Amino acid sequence: MIYRNGLIALMIAILPGCSVAEDDQEPSSQERGVFERKNVAPNPADNPLTPRKAEHSYARIALDCINKQYPNKISHVLNSGDDVAEPAKLTPVFYGCFDWHSAVHGHWLLTRLWGQDLVPEMDNEIAAALAANFTAEKISGELAYIQGDDRASFERPYGLAWFLQLTAELREIADGEGDKAEQAKAWLARLEPLEAQIVSNIKDWLPKLAYPIRLGTHNQSAFAFGLFLDWADRSNDTDMASLVRDKALGFHRNDRNCPMAYEPSGEDFLSSCLMVADLMRRVMDDREYAKWLSAFLPELPTDGSADWLAIGIVNDPTDGKLVHLDGLNLSRAWALEGMASALPADDPRRASLLASASLHGNSGEQSVRTPHYSGSHWLASFATYWRTRRGIEPISSNPDL
Repeated sequence: MIYRNGLIALMIAILPGCSVAEDDQEPSSQERGVFERKNVAPNPADNPLTPRKAEHSYARIALDCINKQYPNKISHVLNSGDDVAEPAKLTPVFYGCFDWHSAVHGHWLLTRLWGQDLVPEMDNEIAAALAANFTAEKISGELAYIQGDDRASFERPYGLAWFLQLTAELREIADGEGDKAEQAKAWLARLEPLEAQIVSNIKDWLPKLAYPIRLGTHNQSAFAFGLFLDWADRSNDTDMASLVRDKALGFHRNDRNCPMAYEPSGEDFLSSCLMVADLMRRVMDDREYAKWLSAFLPELPTDGSADWLAIGIVNDPTDGKLVHLDGLNLSRAWALEGMASALPADDPRRASLLASASLHGNSGEQSVRTPHYSGSHWLASFATYWRTRRGIEPISSNPDL
């Protein structure tokens, strides 16, 4: 197996799925009234004629956890005793994989691999899993939850950005031909009322946001803005594109000397500097971007070196916050590649950006092997985002977006 950048990949070991909490420690799904789908497809690792790929392992992780309700961390406003309920009854689609946003990007991971035909041996199982969750009844439950009192800021902006990435993925598949396109159209039609509410919430919030959110965790605005723009491009929503572009330029056009020496913070999974740089390539042409980047990160090397940015270290992969640094390595990899993709072909910084991206991405992929649920429930999505170059490939040439 060879990476797209030409480096020989390490063979990916069989990855355990979501194995921290044993099923027999919980009440049965029948007792709880919760559907939990079991694996039905043969494990590709059992077929010596079809070597197991990393994508098989990542799909298995998501399949194992999108309907696994516990352990679970919810961010939930209680308005009355009626709001005391299991996660699967509060948010009937996105309740697995430990939290709402991880469930969302677990569904995105499966949709991405399925739509890109990257794991054809698992297509039927993935389609069955998505079909079981993307029902009108379950999605109406999600919509009712989002529309509840005091929930306008629910999962804003990180989880909402991943939801839009999911519907953008379905829309891209639906624009094609064949059975997958037809299936994606059906799922997307059911999700569109929820999408419309989420888009409305974002459009209501953006004009009120006075300052960028420069954290390295869920509340960061730069990462979310990038996914918002990618969704707006795919969905031809010029209003969203204009709102986000204006905010991005207003917040970051005059940014200078971003303090990379202060990164990472101990619980980051997003780089405060690199995610801004990855966002700004979406709102500037290549010449403007190259000039802006020189002021924003003036010390980027031009010698092709890879070790100018140290890989994030995780000393305890069982700690749900410390393991964020494994995700940082993966998100840095896709940001660095995104930055390089927007620079002129002869820009001397591109080689070092790509070399560091390889180091960070390869390190991050090794972390997805962890048997600990604190990391395994979400890292596969980050690895898939990097491996499949999501957000880097051109989506359209619409000059208004």
